[in-house]
Amino acid sequence: MPRPVTTAPRPARKRRAGGSAESAPATTPPDEALAAASAEPHGESTTTQRIVDAITTAIVERRLMPGTKLAEQQIADIFQVSRTVVRQALNQLSRDRLVTLAPARGAFVSEPSVEEARQVFEVRSMLEAAMVRELCARITRAQVAQLRRHLKDEAAAVARTDVSGRTRLLADFHTLLAGMLGNQVLAELLGDLLSRSSLISLMYQSAHSAEHSQAEHVAIVDALARRDADAAVALMADHLGNVERNLRLHPRVSSLANALQPPLPA
Repeated sequence: MPRPVTTAPRPARKRRAGGSAESAPATTPPDEALAAASAEPHGESTTTQRIVDAITTAIVERRLMPGTKLAEQQIADIFQVSRTVVRQALNQLSRDRLVTLAPARGAFVSEPSVEEARQVFEVRSMLEAAMVRELCARITRAQVAQLRRHLKDEAAAVARTDVSGRTRLLADFHTLLAGMLGNQVLAELLGDLLSRSSLISLMYQSAHSAEHSQAEHVAIVDALARRDADAAVALMADHLGNVERNLRLHPRVSSLANALQPPLPA
């Protein structure tokens, strides 16, 4: 799936969003979302990767919502490429589970199930607990300073109600921690999970305070600075647990049969 992030949750390889649940903004038209994402610099990446990155960024920053149809010709026109190239990008995104390819219907932004949402957060909890414990043993003063600078950026984005900015920064916090261990495989795994967390948040999030998630990040960094591994692990577990608990993972109706069943007599 996607890869790790560096500054902004990278498309199919960078994420953000995984840090907090917030109210989703109004849906941006697919063509506008992709045009905005494609305007960002992508270095020397291939055309296919540029499309993958642009779509992933638009999803992570909540400009493309779950269920949005991704029309091949529309994307081809935006990037001035053939539909064959677009199809290659959509196939890659499908492997990353960010896009669903439906026979005879086309490509759509994926809509994670409730069970998938639970599993994603379960894996994140296990992975990130081990990550912060290991980081406590080797974190440097320079890395703590880097984290505190990142926290200031988070706080500023939260204060100015910058939804896409704070979403990216709150997610980047987690990939920043992974990057400090110098383990590329770990960073990629976490990047994939954060991308999927973004989709899950879009579908199931309740009104959750971004300020609260940012404050939890501050507490985690404080524990890392003290090299208090037990506290860091507990704080990370609480943080991810709070995010998951603030998602509406319990549908009101379990099945059509239950919905249509007449009420029991009093």
